[in-house]
Amino acid sequence: MDRLKKRYRYSIILLKQLVKTDFKLRYQGSALGYVWTLLRPLALFVILYIVFGQFIRFGDEIPNYEVYLLVGIVLWNYFAEVTNNSVKAIVDKGELLRKINFPKYVIVLAGSVSALINLAINVVVIAVFMIITDIPFTANLLFVPIFIAQLFVLALGMSFLLSAVYVRLRDINYVWEVIMQGAFYATPILYPLSLIPLSAAKVLMLSPVAQIIQDVRYLAITPNSDTISSLYMTHAIRLVPVGITVGITILAVYYFRKRSRFFAEEV
Repeated sequence: MDRLKKRYRYSIILLKQLVKTDFKLRYQGSALGYVWTLLRPLALFVILYIVFGQFIRFGDEIPNYEVYLLVGIVLWNYFAEVTNNSVKAIVDKGELLRKINFPKYVIVLAGSVSALINLAINVVVIAVFMIITDIPFTANLLFVPIFIAQLFVLALGMSFLLSAVYVRLRDINYVWEVIMQGAFYATPILYPLSLIPLSAAKVLMLSPVAQIIQDVRYLAITPNSDTISSLYMTHAIRLVPVGITVGITILAVYYFRKRSRFFAEEV
C-alpha cells in the first residue's frame, strides 16, 4: 500500500486539483452557481414529465412514474455529461500537456469524478422525491452502488476512447453527438419497455446503459420494472452488457495508453 501511495501520490494530488478547478470554472459568473447542478436535471424532468407523463401518458401503468422518470434522467445525464465533456478533454489541455509531463489519464479521470459528485448530489434529490411519494427504502438499495459502479466504469471507458480518438479525428465530436441523440430515445428513459415489441426490448436491453437504468429502477422504485433478466428469463444474460462494459473499457485503456505518448505533439 505504501508503494502504491508513493507511485500514485502525484496523480492523486493532480486529480484533486483538476476536479476543484472544473467545479470552479463550470459555473463561474453564474448567479446561482452550483445550484444549477440540481436545477438542470430537475428542469428537464419537469418538461419531460409534463409531456410524456401528463399528455402522452407513458406512465399510466408504472407506479411512481415521476421518480421512475427522474432516475432515468439522472443516470442518463451522468453518462452523457462524462462522455460529452471527455471528447475535447485532452485537446483542451493541450497547452498544459506541452509544458508539463504528467499522467494523461488524470485529465479524463478528473471529468468522470467531477460528474460523479454531481450524480451524488442528484441522488439526494431522488431520495427526497422517494420520501415525498412514500416509496419505501428497502434492503434492495444496498445493491444500487454496484450498478452505479458499472455505469462509472462504462462512462470512463468511453471517455478514454473518445478523448484519444478526438486528438487525431476531430469529426468524432459530431459523430458522438448524433449517437447520443439516437441513444437517448433508444434507451427506455421516457417509456416502459412494455410499450414496445418484446424482440425489440430484448435488443435494447443488451445496452449496458439501458440495463443499468432498469436495474436501478427495479431495486429502488418498483419491481414492475422490466430488467434484462426478466425479459430473457435467465440471469446468465447479464454477462452480455457486463461483458460489453469490460470489453469497451479494456479496449479504451489500451488505445489511450498507446496514443498518450503522442498527445503533446498532436494536440
